[in-house]
Amino acid sequence: MENLFKKEWLATNGLGGYASGAVNGANTRQYHGLLVAALEPPTDRTVVVAKIEERVLIDGQYHNISTNQYPKVIFPDGGKYLKNFDVDPSPTWQFADSDWDLRKNVQMISGSNTTVLTYTNNGNRPLVLELHPLYAYNDFHTTFHETPCYNFFTEFNNDHLKTYPEYGSNPVYTGWSAGHYFEARCWFKNIILSKGKARGLGSVCDYYRIGYLVHELQPGEDLILYFTIEENIVTEGIEKTLSLNNKNSTGNKENLVPGFFKDLMLSGEQFMVQRKSTNSMSIIAGYHWFTDWGRDTMIAMRGLTIATGKKELSKSILNTFFKSVDQGMIPDRFPDNAKDPVHYNTMDAALWLFVASYDYQKKFEDIAFVKDHIEILKNILDQHIAGARYNIHITEEGFIYGGECKVQLTWMDAIVGGKVITPRVGCPVEVNALWYNALKIYENFCEILNVDIEAGYLELIAKFESNFTKFFINPQGTLFDVIIPGISQDNALRPNQIYCLSLPFGVLDNDQQRCIFEAVENKLYTPYGLRTLDPDSPEYKPNYEGNQWSRDHAYHQGTVWPFLLHEYFQAYFKIYGTSTENKKKVMLELEPLRKHFYQDNGIHCISEIFNGSEPQEGKGCIQQAWSVAAIIKLYIDFGLDKIEQEEEPMPKYTFLKV
Repeated sequence: MENLFKKEWLATNGLGGYASGAVNGANTRQYHGLLVAALEPPTDRTVVVAKIEERVLIDGQYHNISTNQYPKVIFPDGGKYLKNFDVDPSPTWQFADSDWDLRKNVQMISGSNTTVLTYTNNGNRPLVLELHPLYAYNDFHTTFHETPCYNFFTEFNNDHLKTYPEYGSNPVYTGWSAGHYFEARCWFKNIILSKGKARGLGSVCDYYRIGYLVHELQPGEDLILYFTIEENIVTEGIEKTLSLNNKNSTGNKENLVPGFFKDLMLSGEQFMVQRKSTNSMSIIAGYHWFTDWGRDTMIAMRGLTIATGKKELSKSILNTFFKSVDQGMIPDRFPDNAKDPVHYNTMDAALWLFVASYDYQKKFEDIAFVKDHIEILKNILDQHIAGARYNIHITEEGFIYGGECKVQLTWMDAIVGGKVITPRVGCPVEVNALWYNALKIYENFCEILNVDIEAGYLELIAKFESNFTKFFINPQGTLFDVIIPGISQDNALRPNQIYCLSLPFGVLDNDQQRCIFEAVENKLYTPYGLRTLDPDSPEYKPNYEGNQWSRDHAYHQGTVWPFLLHEYFQAYFKIYGTSTENKKKVMLELEPLRKHFYQDNGIHCISEIFNGSEPQEGKGCIQQAWSVAAIIKLYIDFGLDKIEQEEEPMPKYTFLKV
């Protein structure tokens, strides 16, 4: 039963909202809820409906099928009735005993802050179903507690409730297709959030019950219960909404062959969101707590939308960030609260915009798009050359330099109490690889548009090519992680140098690439991703655990990141060739991550990170965009999906079947 507290499910709505919880019905994080609504998509996420208490009455005996953890007891303990669980096509539970069988399904309506639960009596006898929704009304970063301001004023109707959690709040609607609703108000107090507790976050919360729904469910009969913040869902009828939603959701699944690749593709769709402020698409960096981050979006879209051939979606996402360019930079992240300012503290996200645009052009040959945006790209280069925020500028050697005290501008961005954990002020190796690629991509786009490129850019390219190996190659034949030319060199072995092998344009010869790859392979590679630091380093942290301080100190000091696997295997194929034998070898290497996808942490998800030593259990977010995107891009770029189809199918791990 303890194992079921650690496994989580997720359903999303394309707005940043979602429904999620532990598989056994418990909430184990403050981020869990049946309806976590994005009030300003994809931000301002609010836990509106926390969970539901469910029980079956048959032959005068109640069977509780929900689960809660309290300070000294687990009650109810509904996991004992759980016979099967699957997330394809949406989270579905089978609860049963010797004389009854109940199916439960959860869906979110695409483009709507609406969650729909469907209960089906799959047994041979009638049963009485009793459903007790538990409500909250809090920012999803916080925990909900009983206070006098929450009175959940409710208007009762024949088939729905209209509830105002507090005075002046937006209403939440609760509707049902059959049954009788009974008012029975009370607080459910001191519910333990075990995952939150382990992360040093909110560990105890309260939820509110207005009442409960009762219905005698006949064999084969469905009961629909739904929650929404949108009145039109109530007026139009949930059956019509649900039918239309199911019809629209099947179209993108029919052409995919069943298997890991198909499931990855469907998993990747969860990250696509509509951004209200720009009226365009974006990508959520991870669930549960990330918004759409610039760097993550540029990296993730290479696999999620460009490699998969989604032209219009890719264009819309790129436009979201082209519209947001400011002083030569794109946002590091959009804030959780739509009223807060946009963050621009990154020196590499705008350079990733070049790489994503290059991938887009190669995939779709959209010359008009390049023509429309070439001036913005040129201005980004010019701003960096002239000098941008945070002392970002170009050195005499042609390298890009950036950074200030107490600011972290690269993806290794953990800061605790104003202390930068991995200080990288200077010329970081991967940012310089990206700078060179930005220049070469601009040169390529000028050629495509048949326009002359200014001599200054060509001089910068030549200067970089002349100086890179002189300054970055260390005595071991690998690359310094960060340099300040003529002043300092950071020789920590980190995975950032893999980008000098994997990005579209590089300056290293074959022997140099092989030497770097072998060092990364020997010290940093795991089947779950690349370690962020050599285990032999005195700064190495083997485990990512504990409170925020402990976790941030380990975040980039050894912690394993799956998204780097695409860069690693891209380099592997580049150096050793793309033979069928090598492709099969890579697929075998990915087997532990495939098992994780089906069985561990988030079901049909790939976690954000893993421990540096003995990585097995996923840590951080249960579903990270660039983790999923990395494997999708790897499959598409090297035809691994075709090999998966040709080979005897690998078993699809069954999560739970009793």
